[in-house]
Amino acid sequence: MADPERPQPAPVSTPTDAGGPGPRTAPAGVLEQIVDHLPIAVTVQDPDGRFILANAAAAASLAVPLHELVGASPRDFLDPTAAADRREWELDLMRSGKSSTIEEKVAGPSGEETWLTWHQPVRIRHRTLLLTSSLDITERKQIEDALLQRVNFDDLTGLPNRILIREHVDRILRDPERRFALAFIDLDNFKHINDYYSHAIGDALLRKIANRIAKRLRGSDMLARISGDEFLLLLDPIESSEQICAIVEQILADLKQPFHIEAFEVFTSASVGVSVHPEHGQTYEELRRNADSAMYRAKSDAKGDAVYFDLNMGQAITARMELEQRLRLAIRDRRFCCAFQPKVDIHSRDVVGFETLVRWRDDEGEIHPPSSFIGLAIELGLIDTITRFVLAEALRSIEGLDQAFGPQTTISVNVAAKQASDLNFMRSLADILSASAFAPRIMLELTEDAFVAKSQFQMQVLPMLREIGVRVSIDDFGTGYSSLSALADITADELKVDRSFISSIHERPRSQSVLRAIESLGHALGMSIVAEGVETFEELAYLQAATRIRQAQGYYFSKPFFLDEAADATRVHFSGHFGDNVLYERVHGGRTVEAARAPSEGRGSHSARAAMASRLRRD
Repeated sequence: MADPERPQPAPVSTPTDAGGPGPRTAPAGVLEQIVDHLPIAVTVQDPDGRFILANAAAAASLAVPLHELVGASPRDFLDPTAAADRREWELDLMRSGKSSTIEEKVAGPSGEETWLTWHQPVRIRHRTLLLTSSLDITERKQIEDALLQRVNFDDLTGLPNRILIREHVDRILRDPERRFALAFIDLDNFKHINDYYSHAIGDALLRKIANRIAKRLRGSDMLARISGDEFLLLLDPIESSEQICAIVEQILADLKQPFHIEAFEVFTSASVGVSVHPEHGQTYEELRRNADSAMYRAKSDAKGDAVYFDLNMGQAITARMELEQRLRLAIRDRRFCCAFQPKVDIHSRDVVGFETLVRWRDDEGEIHPPSSFIGLAIELGLIDTITRFVLAEALRSIEGLDQAFGPQTTISVNVAAKQASDLNFMRSLADILSASAFAPRIMLELTEDAFVAKSQFQMQVLPMLREIGVRVSIDDFGTGYSSLSALADITADELKVDRSFISSIHERPRSQSVLRAIESLGHALGMSIVAEGVETFEELAYLQAATRIRQAQGYYFSKPFFLDEAADATRVHFSGHFGDNVLYERVHGGRTVEAARAPSEGRGSHSARAAMASRLRRD
C-alpha cells in the first residue's frame, strides 16, 4: 500500500503511442527506478526531517539500508548533537527558500570521503520539502590536492616553495605594524659538493639541511626552499633584534656540524642575509630583495656568517639596478667608443703600440671608464657583445692610427679571463681577425687568471690564435694568481707589469726587487716587458737607468685619446697628467717621442735625469 505521506510521482510528458498530440502518464515506478539508478545520492525530506524518498546511492553514502532510510530521519543514525545541529540548519534553509551548495567531509568505508552536496527547498502539494543531491568528489579532490601540493611545495624537501611563502607573507603584510623577519639562506660552495660527491648526495644534503633548520623553528615560522641551494626563512612574530640574532646564529652553528650521508661525512656552511619588517620594506619583494642583498654582502665579507640589511645597502642596490638598466640600454643603443693609449719604447722614443680602451658615453654625454662597468658586464653575461664591439672599432681605427703614427704599431684588445676559455667566443674573434688581414698586428691582453690552470685556453684557444698570427699579452702581471709552472707552458709575447709595482718605484726597494725578478722571468721566457702606469719623471728615469725594460705606458706619456685627436697630419699633442711632458709628432713620415724630462727642466737639459741615473747606480 502506498505511503500517504510520500509524494506521488508527477506525470511525465511523453509522446502518445499513436504519435498524436497530448501527454500520457509514465508507467508506475519508472521515475523511482530512474532515480534509483542515478550515480548521485538523492534524498527528499519532509517538513519534519523524515526521508520520504531516497535512492541506492544515498543509502550507500550514509551506510544505511535503503528500506531503513526511507521514513527515518538523520537523528536515527547521527549522534544527538550532530543531528540537532543538522536539523536546525535544515529548518533555516527551508524557511529561507534558498538553495545551498556545500563541500563536506564524511567517513566512508575506505576512509574519509569528500562530497559535493546541493540542497534545494521545494514546494509540492502545499508542503515545503528539502531536495538534496550529493556527488562523491573524493578522487577529484585527491587530484586537486596533489596538484596543489606540486604548485605550493618543493618536491625534494617537502618544504613550501616561493609561491606559498610569498602568499603567506602577503597575508601577514595586511597588518602594517606587525614585526617579522625574512632570512635569506644560501649554502656555501654547494656546487663543489655536487661535483665531488654526487647529485644524489647533494639532494640528500638539502633534505637534511631542511630538517635541521626546521627543528629550530616555532609553529608560526615558515621555511621555504626557493631555488637549488637557497632557502627563505620567515620568523614571525619577532619581539627584538636579539631574538632574530639568537635564532639565526643557532641555525648557522647547526649547519656547520657534519652531515652523515651514506658513507660520507659532509661539511658545509651557509651565508645568511636578514631584513626586518617594517624597517626594511613594505612588500614581500622589497623585503626578499633586501635580505638577498645582505646575504651577498655576507658571502663577499666572510662566508658562513650573517649580515643584517641596512639602508646603505639599499642605496647600493638602487644604484646597481639603475646602472644595470643603463648598461643594458647602452649595449642595445651601441653607446660605446674607444680610446687609445700609446705604448712607448723608453729608449728609442718610438711609439710601438696602442692599447684599445672602451669608454661608455651616456645620454648626457658623460664618458665612463671601463672600471665603472666592465665588472658588471662580466657578471651579467654582457661582456661578449662589448668585446666584439671593441675589436671591430680597433680594426676600423688602424688606418687612422697608421696615418698618424706609422704602420709598425701593434693594437691591443682586452679579453676577460672568463672569455678566454670560451672556445666558441674565442673562435668567433679568431674568425673576425683572420678575415681582416690585420691579425699579425693584434695583441690580445688577458689577465693571469686565464693562464693559471691547464684550461681550454691553453689547449685549444692559444694554438688557434698562433695559427693566424695573433699575439698574446699577460696583463696586470703580479696582481692575480701567478703560477710559474703555468707561465712556463705559455708562449706569451708580452708581459705587462701592473702599476702597483711601478708607482714610486724609485722610493721602494722591495718593489724594485720584485720588479727585477719579474723582468728576469719575462726575459727568460722570451717575452717583452711593458711597465704600466708610468706617471712621473722619476718613475721613468728609474726604468731607464736601472732596468732592461724597454716599453712603458701611462699618463706620463699620454692619457688615452680618441682617434679624431690624432687626425692632425702634421702634429698631435697630448697633455699628460703632470704637464706637457711628451710630444708626439710626425717628422718626415716617422714618429718620435721627446726624451723624458722633468716639468721644470729646459727642453735641452738632461742634468736631472743624469743625476737620477747616477744615484740609482750607486743604490
